[in-house]
Amino acid sequence: MKKNILLLIPFFLIIGFKIHCQINTSLVKFIDYPKIKSYKAQKKKNSSVFQGNKKTRTYFEGWYFKMVSKDEKSILSVIPGISISNDDGFEHAFIQIINGKTAETEYINFSIEDFYFSSEKFIIQIGNNVFSKDSLVLDIQRDDLTVTGKIYMDNLVELRTERNKKKQKIMGWYYKVPFMECYHGVVSLNHDLKGEIKVNNSNFRFDDGKGYIEKDWGKSMPSSWIWIQANNFKNSNSSIMLSIAKIPWLGFSFTGFLGFYYVNNEVVRFGTYSKAKVKLDKYEKNSLNLNITLRDKILEIQTLKNRTGILKAPVNGNMNRRISEGIDAELKLKLLDENNNALFEDSSNVTGLELVGDMKELFKKKL
Repeated sequence: MKKNILLLIPFFLIIGFKIHCQINTSLVKFIDYPKIKSYKAQKKKNSSVFQGNKKTRTYFEGWYFKMVSKDEKSILSVIPGISISNDDGFEHAFIQIINGKTAETEYINFSIEDFYFSSEKFIIQIGNNVFSKDSLVLDIQRDDLTVTGKIYMDNLVELRTERNKKKQKIMGWYYKVPFMECYHGVVSLNHDLKGEIKVNNSNFRFDDGKGYIEKDWGKSMPSSWIWIQANNFKNSNSSIMLSIAKIPWLGFSFTGFLGFYYVNNEVVRFGTYSKAKVKLDKYEKNSLNLNITLRDKILEIQTLKNRTGILKAPVNGNMNRRISEGIDAELKLKLLDENNNALFEDSSNVTGLELVGDMKELFKKKL
């Protein structure tokens, strides 16, 4: 019996090698700046794929993978990306990691030559680390840091509304506006996880857990913004994201917002472009209450920040800004109809929350 098992091992190794080669056949090296046929159309159609294939200065792009175990004891966010700074000529790829339980963070630099992207779909590779909407592979070996593991994603919920079954862009028609400082995309509102990641001597198991994927790209993150995201609710398989930011454009600036909620299997997208309105009810150092008025509904959001970790954010492509993010914030969410009747109510203790910059820039109301 043992002899038969040993004979099978080379066979499985060959199969695994073939699968790996098939995955990577479409990957191209970023520094070659290849002219890929029809890639411009591919980027416009699918914002999850790499947008910066012809960028040579002042550019960043990053994907945000949030992973939470079923028992909520393991919480990790992993952010792969690329940074090109025209200020000092420094360009590199990177992977950021934040532990949602301890708020510990890691920022791992890679040579720009280690960054590859797919010419056909959303797959990027940084060194030995591979990221896609279906799986995530980590293999980082540094002097004081070892990160290994693989996560599989399944049953992805994409941004498709009831009115329009086609895949939507979270920015609406703002996605087509040129010369914006930063663009935003949502890859998966909610999905199932399987697998584990080991960070040094700590194991993070995510079988039957929940995940979320979004991304940003452009030159800089805004000077001020609010970001709220949750898809680990106590009593429902729901998801929400809200982003409010000061948006500079052609010498002017305005407060814009966008988001979605996924409740009772219904996806609703909203933002400045949809004539929705946001109202600040309460703001303190670590808490925020907001109302979002939609066409025929009202979304009430209450948040409370707990532990936070320090992440790097881009300014003119350079990842030299420090911001704080919490993944274990508390959230209370209520959806009301136009007559203030409750349609949905739930809460989460695993909420991503960023309150960055001067909140006075975002609201006319005095804080």
